[in-house]
Amino acid sequence: MRIIVLGGTGFLGRHAAEHLRALPGAQVLAAGRSASADVPVDLASAEVDALAAALRRAAPDAVVNCAGAVGGSPVGLTGVNALGPAVLCEALRAAAPRARLVHLGSAAEYGPADRPLAETDAARPLGLYGAAKLAGTLAVTGSGLDAAVLRVFNPVGPGAPAASLPGRLAGLLRDAGRDGRIRVGDLSAHRDFVDARDVADAVALAVTAPGPLPPVLNIGSGTARPVRAVADGLIASAGFRGRIDEDGDGSPRSAAVPWQQADTALAAKALGWTPRRPLATSLADLWAETRDRAGEHPR
Repeated sequence: MRIIVLGGTGFLGRHAAEHLRALPGAQVLAAGRSASADVPVDLASAEVDALAAALRRAAPDAVVNCAGAVGGSPVGLTGVNALGPAVLCEALRAAAPRARLVHLGSAAEYGPADRPLAETDAARPLGLYGAAKLAGTLAVTGSGLDAAVLRVFNPVGPGAPAASLPGRLAGLLRDAGRDGRIRVGDLSAHRDFVDARDVADAVALAVTAPGPLPPVLNIGSGTARPVRAVADGLIASAGFRGRIDEDGDGSPRSAAVPWQQADTALAAKALGWTPRRPLATSLADLWAETRDRAGEHPR
């Protein structure tokens, strides 16, 4: 099976590509802007004809789109998150219409909730990022391709980027030392944190599942936890004895969306997928990588 992975150098993309390479008989092709990419493409600015030609040469059995941006300019956000998936779908229809497409969406597409979110719930994104991701999802689900969107909640684990709350907290704890002081925003919002390696498991299952899949599948832990639990887990892993102040600048989305939790029953039914890694393991592994990446050693 030939599998193209777009965004394979990103947080979720690296984990997905690693899991896919472990599949029996899988040949994983990296797609991206790098000169060393097997399939050269910048999804933020790709044109349909050029991408179709590249896909035709690669002849994939499946394509996994992990490319995306969580910050940056409005043009950048909409380019890779909204227009990019639409271009990809049109190119796939022209070049590899029988290939399965697995696209990573985001819980930001849903917006506020007061109960676990199912795939049938209305999508009401509050910001440009969520709206752009929703546009990408609609492009995929309306493409007529053999496609599924994995709507990922809050991914955590080794490799979490500094732009994410877990990645930023881990970096702050590393830089503060054991007895320092760090300043963050309010940590009372509740989120559904899921290990990036569990997300990668879901990607592999979606790529190889027989028959058509539901158009959208929630991928989360199925539990809403206060963001403070992430800080507590990282503090425990780091042996931090200092002080955390919650009077800093926080995310506007935390106030606008104080609670989110995934209903993952459909993913369990369609893929046989359930999350396996507890949050404590995700945070311990994130801390170990953050510490080691800085050239530090266990204390």
